[in-house]
Amino acid sequence: MGWFRPAEGSRVKVVIPGGSGQVGTVLARALVADGHDVVVLSRAPQPAPWRVVVWDAEKVGPWAAELDGADAVVNLAGRSVNCRYGAANRRLILDSRVRSTTAVGDAIRRAARPPRVWLQMSTATIYAHRFDAANDEATGLLGGAEDAPDTWRFSIDVATAWERAATEAATPHTRTVLLRTAMVMSPDRGGVFDTLLGLVRRGLGGTSGDGRQFVSWIHERDFVRAVTWLIDHPGLSGPVNLSAPEPLPNRDFMAALRAAWGTRLGLPAARWMLAVGAWLLRSETELILKSRRVVPGKLLASGFGFDFPAWPAAAAELCRRWRA
Repeated sequence: MGWFRPAEGSRVKVVIPGGSGQVGTVLARALVADGHDVVVLSRAPQPAPWRVVVWDAEKVGPWAAELDGADAVVNLAGRSVNCRYGAANRRLILDSRVRSTTAVGDAIRRAARPPRVWLQMSTATIYAHRFDAANDEATGLLGGAEDAPDTWRFSIDVATAWERAATEAATPHTRTVLLRTAMVMSPDRGGVFDTLLGLVRRGLGGTSGDGRQFVSWIHERDFVRAVTWLIDHPGLSGPVNLSAPEPLPNRDFMAALRAAWGTRLGLPAARWMLAVGAWLLRSETELILKSRRVVPGKLLASGFGFDFPAWPAAAAELCRRWRA
């Protein structure tokens, strides 16, 4: 695919804890296609074109041997947030992130030859719900906002605890990067793009709420390229936003997706309709209504160039591949 081309003849070993989901599959698929050694750590291993090793995502075990001598670790582990935030789910969401991150940090610390970089998944949701300005790593507002519902604060608490578990790990010989990632768009079935396109195909892909809330996103190709850029650029550490440089309001985002698919019809959904739908789907309206206006300040400053900086072109490319 040509997304990651290190020095000629160089073969990189990347370990991906929690890499059996959609984002991990996108990353592993691209790395293997470019000839690299990929090991996915999974609680329920399935056959794959790369090596899959079992782990419990709770404590250091035999799986830790894979990190010894690896070039990079990309930890994606964590229970999906696409659920109702009841007490049991809140505990599972938080514990799955903090405990797995702590376990990865412990394994890196114990390694005789620790990996040179640890890329730890985080989320763009850590930034405040806002419309007035974009959030970059230097000036972005963290936390909630006065006009945000109290139920949204849980996601902020999770993101903060998730990052703290990584920054408090004792890994002095391994550079740590926190991947504050927006929605990763790929045509794979079951992913976020597939879900949004499903609404458009059924004539339901109109504006959500008042449509002012910003949508931050990143094309799968740029996600993979950003990950490998971070592996190869030792000057980058700490929080890094993985998002396209042009977030846009929901009304424009959905209009571009409808245009890419070739349809004009898109029934809008009022806030109360979204609340009912989220309840029926056992999800939360935060996933749709929170304004995530995030820009990749560090990536752009380091010279990274996006293949898909704007949503209309990205949506058109993704629709073509979805049809294929």
